Amino acid sequence: MSELGLICKQQGSHAYKQATVERPDIPNYLVREFEVNQPNQIWCSYITYIWVGQRWSYLAVMLDLYARRVVCWAKSAPDADLVVRALDYA
Repeated sequence: MSELGLICKQQGSHAYKQATVERPDIPNYLVREFEVNQPNQIWCSYITYIWVGQRWSYLAVMLDLYARRVVCWAKSAPDADLVVRALDYA
């Protein structure tokens, strides 16, 4: 990076809210058993935010747990349509 004159600017740390109780209304179907025998059996999602230009943008990614590869992704504002759109791309 220094050869190209690039620098890295890191954001300050973010204080995340700690969960104090389990959520019995949200079932845990995997129960931390991530071993999969074939592709497209189990997908998991990940949502994060990234700084793009002058604002935050949200990124939803779907991973196939068998292949450990990205199946699809979508970028937008933080709403339910973000995840639905990512699934539509799959």
